[in-house]
Amino acid sequence: MLKQISITDFLPLMPGIPLADVRTPAEFAQGHVPGAFNLPLFSNEERVLVGTTYKQVGREEAILLGFDLTGPKWSGFIKQALAIAPAKKIAVHCWRGGMRSGAMAWALNLYGFEVHVITGGYKRYRQWAHRQFEQPYQLQVLGGMTGSGKTRLLHQLTTLGEQVIDLEHLAQHQGSAYGSMNKLEQPTQEQFENNLATALSKQNPTQTIWVEDESLTIGRRSIPKPLWVQMRGAPLIDIHVGLSQRVTSLVAEYGGLDKDFLVECTQRIHKRLGPEQTKHAIAALNENRMEDFIRLVLVYYDKTYRTGLSVRQASQVYPLPLQGCDDLANAQQLQQFQKTLPLTAQQPTNGNTSL
Repeated sequence: MLKQISITDFLPLMPGIPLADVRTPAEFAQGHVPGAFNLPLFSNEERVLVGTTYKQVGREEAILLGFDLTGPKWSGFIKQALAIAPAKKIAVHCWRGGMRSGAMAWALNLYGFEVHVITGGYKRYRQWAHRQFEQPYQLQVLGGMTGSGKTRLLHQLTTLGEQVIDLEHLAQHQGSAYGSMNKLEQPTQEQFENNLATALSKQNPTQTIWVEDESLTIGRRSIPKPLWVQMRGAPLIDIHVGLSQRVTSLVAEYGGLDKDFLVECTQRIHKRLGPEQTKHAIAALNENRMEDFIRLVLVYYDKTYRTGLSVRQASQVYPLPLQGCDDLANAQQLQQFQKTLPLTAQQPTNGNTSL
């Protein structure tokens, strides 16, 4: 059975009904629906051949070439689909819901699959994703100087039942010159947006959604502008944590990283850090004085944070001192403090730099 279905109607059915993306591996790698499987009708090279034939010769010749290229592969497609959807219920899409998804849907239906075909294909999904960024959300921004433990507090808020969007996790970057942690690999911009849209769609927009204060970019990925504008206009709780506690936290987090990586990252920010500060910071690294290195670099990051805070509307910034290292207790204090904010600060509205 074949059934046309919109992406909006289909997404709630995942993962009960697996989604097969029949675009090429290159297209899939650039960006795909989170949770989808790649079942490419053409290889990257084959798609180029078919496209060139379509433009230079015509539609009918391109279709014949497509059949020539895929002819020996149809049993393989069905076997892959069975591995993905053993219950023989599956959804398929290509770029615009055209010939590629139509051909795959026809073959799977012939074999006995119940096939949902996504109308408009991946292009329609991307339109859905962009709409998620334009929805009004009741954001609560969590700010604080580098090393204040904001990410840990967000994780604790999740355990307390709060809605949280972890932007740095989605971007696979800690948000600073050192943010790759010498191991994290960022998704493409397109995939970052897809993952973020999915995360937002799972939240209740009428309830508080916590996010960390971020600049427009996290590493090389950009927060979609409509959402970032909402973040800048949302109330911000500015947590205050003592310098010694922040240094201890950062030494624990970054102290085990490769020294050459830390030196290279420090050199990349030498213009902002200043020549003397950069020289002393690198010397501290080479002499295994990690605490001194952290203190030197924090001069820059603390200044950057204060500058960002100064351009926010003062009436929307709420300072909160936190004591001790118990993240759960601090998250509970944060949760209770947020409930005391004026109602006007908790209504939907249409960054921080961490080490």
